[in-house]
Amino acid sequence: MEECSSLRSSDSAGTSEEYEIIDSQLTQESEPQLNIANNGNMDDLQQELTEVMKEKSSENSSPNGVENKNPPTQKDEKASNQPVTVEKTNMVISADEKPVKETEPVNYPRMSATDDCTFQTIENEEDSGDYTIFNRVMYLGAASINAPRSEAEIQRNMAILNAQAQEQALEVSVSVPSNSEGCVIIYDAATGTEMTRFKIDSILFCARGKIDMSEAKCFAFTSSHGETPENAIFQCHVFRCQIPEAVARVLITFAATFRRVPKSKQIKDEKQEGKEHFFDISLEIKEEDSKGNFNIVPRDKEFFKLRTNIEKQLILTVTPAPGSTQMGGIPSTNEELHVERCFGLLIAPGRRVKHADMNLLEMVSMGSNVNDKKSYVISGHWDPADPIFDVLNQETPKDRRVSMTVAIDLVMRGIQEPVRFVIETKVRVYPQNERFWYFSKKPLVHLFSLKLKQVEHSPQGDKQYIVLSVDNLGEVERWRPSTMSLSLNLSSLTSSTLSSLSTGRSPSIASIETPGCDDESDDDEPLLSGSGEVSKDCPQGELDLWRQVLPKWQAAPQQIPKGVSGLVKRGIPEALRGEVWQLLCRCSEDKEMMETYKVLITKDCASEQGIRRDINRTFPAHDYFKEAGGVGQDALFKISKAYAVYDEEVGYCQGLSFLAAALLLHMPEEQTFCVLVKIMFDYGLRDLFKDGFEILHMRFYQLGKLMEEQLPEIWLHFQEQGVEVHMFASQWFLTLYTAKFPLFMVFHYLDVFLLTGVDSVFQVALALLQMSKKELISLDFEGILKYFRVSLPKKYRNEDVARQLFKLATSLKVKKLKKYEKEYLAIKEQEALQEDPVVRLERENRRLLEDNMRLERENDDLAHELVTSKISMRHSLDKLEDKCENLNKEYKNVNSLLNDAEEEKKRLLFEANQVKELLKREVDKGDVDSQRNLAIIADYKKICSQLSERLDKEQAANAQTINMYKVKVSSCEQCSGVLSPVTGPPGELGSEESPAVTKLHQQVRELELELAQTKLALVESECKNQDLVHQLGTAMNELQAAKNTWFQKTLTSFSSLKERTGAGASIGGTTVPPSGTSGSGLQRQQSRDSS
Repeated sequence: MEECSSLRSSDSAGTSEEYEIIDSQLTQESEPQLNIANNGNMDDLQQELTEVMKEKSSENSSPNGVENKNPPTQKDEKASNQPVTVEKTNMVISADEKPVKETEPVNYPRMSATDDCTFQTIENEEDSGDYTIFNRVMYLGAASINAPRSEAEIQRNMAILNAQAQEQALEVSVSVPSNSEGCVIIYDAATGTEMTRFKIDSILFCARGKIDMSEAKCFAFTSSHGETPENAIFQCHVFRCQIPEAVARVLITFAATFRRVPKSKQIKDEKQEGKEHFFDISLEIKEEDSKGNFNIVPRDKEFFKLRTNIEKQLILTVTPAPGSTQMGGIPSTNEELHVERCFGLLIAPGRRVKHADMNLLEMVSMGSNVNDKKSYVISGHWDPADPIFDVLNQETPKDRRVSMTVAIDLVMRGIQEPVRFVIETKVRVYPQNERFWYFSKKPLVHLFSLKLKQVEHSPQGDKQYIVLSVDNLGEVERWRPSTMSLSLNLSSLTSSTLSSLSTGRSPSIASIETPGCDDESDDDEPLLSGSGEVSKDCPQGELDLWRQVLPKWQAAPQQIPKGVSGLVKRGIPEALRGEVWQLLCRCSEDKEMMETYKVLITKDCASEQGIRRDINRTFPAHDYFKEAGGVGQDALFKISKAYAVYDEEVGYCQGLSFLAAALLLHMPEEQTFCVLVKIMFDYGLRDLFKDGFEILHMRFYQLGKLMEEQLPEIWLHFQEQGVEVHMFASQWFLTLYTAKFPLFMVFHYLDVFLLTGVDSVFQVALALLQMSKKELISLDFEGILKYFRVSLPKKYRNEDVARQLFKLATSLKVKKLKKYEKEYLAIKEQEALQEDPVVRLERENRRLLEDNMRLERENDDLAHELVTSKISMRHSLDKLEDKCENLNKEYKNVNSLLNDAEEEKKRLLFEANQVKELLKREVDKGDVDSQRNLAIIADYKKICSQLSERLDKEQAANAQTINMYKVKVSSCEQCSGVLSPVTGPPGELGSEESPAVTKLHQQVRELELELAQTKLALVESECKNQDLVHQLGTAMNELQAAKNTWFQKTLTSFSSLKERTGAGASIGGTTVPPSGTSGSGLQRQQSRDSS
C-alpha cells in the first residue's frame, strides 16, 4: 500500500463500512489513490492530502487538522480574535435528530467574508480535538434519499437543489472536526448561531459535484437519523462553495476526519509488538469455452498456460492460513480478520509493477465461499482485447515466459484502510486453438504475513488496527478445491509435453484429499469413490522410452510397438494416459463413432432418471463431479445416456458411470464414448450384463477355482465362514475396480486392463487376496465383508503399495481360465439335463418372450421413427417445392429483366456510336476551322508587316521632302516671310510634325491594337478547342453510365457550342473591324497602297 490509502471502487471510496468519500472524476486508468480535482492541478492537491493525513510526532508540532494555506488578512485576524456567542435558531431538520440545548452557548472565532470560502484550523480544549471552520458556504437544503451510498442518487439531488435554491440558499459556516469522535456543526453565518450538528458516525457518504457541470462548486453528504436500522431515515445535505478549489479542501478535511482517532483513545504504549496474521491467497485463471462456460486453465510447475483472444476470469480465494506459527520473533495470533469487501482487483504485465501501472478489472462477484465461510472469493473479468493487455495476449516463444502481477485491495474489519496483497507469477501464451495436456489444475497459493498494531477501540468496542507491513512469504503447497473441467489434446505428443512431466511432483487432475483418508484412520466409513492423489512424477528414463515408441505407434496405430507392454504394466505417465488408452483400444481416429455420439445425445432415453440418480453417487470425492448439475456431472450424464441409446440390448447398467467417469478425467466426451464402446464390446464387458448375468457367474466360478488352486488357505477359510465369491468380487468385475479404490490404483489398473483384457481382473483379484491373506484369515464372516468394503480400498492409497500390488498381479498366471470355462459350461449342461424339462422350457419361454417384447419395442420405435421421418420428409419436400416454384418465378423475372437490360444496352450502344460519329465530325470540322483561322491570322500578320515596312518608307520619304521644302523656303526671303506665320521662325522649322504624320502615327497605333485583339481572339479559339476536346472525353465517359436517352440534349448542346465557336472565330478574324475609325483608316491605307 502507498502512503495515501487506495480509495476507489466504481468512482467512490470508502474509509470503512460507515464512512465513504468519493470523487466523481476517478476513472479506471487513474492511480488507485484519493484523487480530487483541484482546478486541474493534481500535484498541489496530492501535497495538500499528504499534509492533511500526516501525523505529528511531537507536542510542539502544529495541531492536527488542515493548515490554512490562505491565511486571513490583518482585518481578518482582528475579527478572528473576537469570540462570538452563538445561540441555536430554528432549522428544518429530521424529526429524529437530537436538538442541541438552547441554553448551551457555542463559541467559535468569526472569520471575515472574502471572495473565497475561508477556513481555519482551531484547537479545542475539550477531548473532541481540533476542528476546521469553512465560512461563506451556501446551504442549499436537504432531501430524503433511499440509497445513501449511491453516488448517482446524490449527484441527482445535488443537481436539483443547486438549480432550485439559487435565491433561497442560506449562507452558513461548516465546522468539521479533526477526528471521528467529533461532530460536523452548521452555523448561521449572519448570527453565528448553531443550526444543527451531525455526528461523524452518522455520516455515511460524502461526494462532490462533477467538475464539468454546474455543480462543480457543490458537495454533499448523507446522514442517517434513527436509533435502529428499521426506523432509520437517510437525508442528503447539499452545500455550495464560492470556488471549486474549496470543495476539494472540504473533502480532504472530511477524509482526515474519517481516518483519525482522538489522542485520548490511542494506546499509550507505542512500542508494543504488533500481531501477525497469515493468509493463504490462491489464484486461479479460467478461460471461456465454446459453450460460454469458464474452465480452469492448466498450470505447469512455474507458469499458467493461457490462450490468445479468449475471455478470461481471475478467481482469488483468501483463507486464513491453517495453524499458528511464530515467525521472525513476532507472535502470531488466531484472531480472525473478517474480509468485508474487495476494494479492487488489479492486473498488469511484468514484475515489481508500480501501483499507478496496475489496471482495474471488472468485478464479477465477491463474497464468502458457500462451503467454507472462512474463505472469501473474488472473481473479475479479464478482456484480452483491451490494448493494455497486449503483452499477455500475444503468443510467446517456447523458451520464454511472461511475468504477470495480480493485486487485490481488501477492506478488513478493524483496519481503517484497504490492504493490498500482490501475487507475481509467470504465464505462457499459446495460440487460440491450442489443446492442452491437462495433468494438473492445482491453483497457485501464496502465503502472506499481515502485521498489525492495535491503536484504538471503536465506540462499539471493536478493536482497531493499523498495518505495519504486508509480506509475501512465497508459494506454498496447499490444495484448494476448484471446479474441474477437462479437455485433452489427443492429436499429437510434443517433446515439450514429455519434458514437462519430469519437472516435479504435484497433484493430478483427480487429486483431492477426502476426510478419513489418512493411513492412520481406523473409522468404519468406506473410502469415497474418486478420492486419492495421483502424481505426475515420472523418471526421465521412462519418458525417454515413451518418446521412442509413441511416434511409431501413432504412425501405425493398429500394431503395438515392441516394448510398449512393459511400459504399460509399469504404469502410463498421467499426462499420456488419454492418448495411450485410445491407442490401446484402437479408436484414436474413430471419427464416425464421434459423430454418432453427437447424434445419440439428442435422442430420448428411458433410463434418464436412473442415470441421474447414479451420477450423484459417482466420484463424490472428486471436485469435477461434486457439483450437482456441474460440468462433470453434465458430461457424465450425456455419455451414460448415449451408451444406453446406442446399446439397446444392454441399456444402462448400474456401475457403468464409474468407468465412464475415470475415462472422462483424461479425455473429452467424444473420445470417452468411443473408448467406453470399445471396452464394452471388444473387451467383453457388456457380456457380463446379458442373459441374467450368466457370464458373470461363470467369472465367479473361474475366480473361485483360481483361489482354490493358488490360495487354498483363504479359500478354505471362506468356505468355513460361508463367504462366496460374488459377495466381494461382483463389483470388481462390473466396474473394473473403479468404484471404491483410490484413483491412482484405478488408473493403473485401466492401463493393464486395456493391454491384457479380462485376464487382468483375475490377476488383480488374486493379488488383492494374497496381499491381504493375513488379515482375511483372522476375520469372521462379517469382518471379512467389512474388510472388503472399508479396509481393503484404504490400504492402497499409498502409491508404493499399489505398485507392489500390480507387480505381483502381472506375475500371476491365469492360463487355466479356458479349462474352468469348459468345466462351468459342462456343469451347466449337466444341470440342464437334470433339470425338469418343464422348468427349463418355461425359463427359455420367458427369455424368448422378453426377447420378443424387446424386438417388438424396437420394431415399434423403428416404425414410429419411419413414420416421423416420412412426415418430416414430406414437409421438407413441400417446402422445397414451394421454394423451387418461387425460385422459378424469380428466374423468369430476372431473365426478363436481363433481356430488357440487353436491349437497353444495344440501344445505348447504337446511340453512343452515333454520338461518337457526330463528335468526330464536329472535331474534324473544328480542326478545319482552326487551320483556316490560323491561315487567316498568318496572312494578316504578313499584311501587317508589309504595311509597317511601307509606312516606314513613306515616313522617311515625307521627312526628306519636308526638309527639302523647308530648306528652299528658308532660302527665299519672300517665301519665308509669307510662310513664317505658319512655319514659325526658321530655326523652328521641322520641330513640329505635320497633320499627315500625326494621322499616320494614329493609324499605326490602331493597327497595333487590332493586332493585339487578333492575338487574343486566337488564344480564345485555342482554349475553346481544348474545351471541345475535354467535353468530348466527358461525353464518352457519361455515355457508358447513361441509362436514359439524352441524345437530343447532346445534339442541342453541341449545336449551341458550334454557334458560339463560329462566332468567336469570326470575332477573332479580320472580317469585323474593332472600331469604325480603324476600319476606315485601313480602307484608306489599302486604297493608298493600291494607288
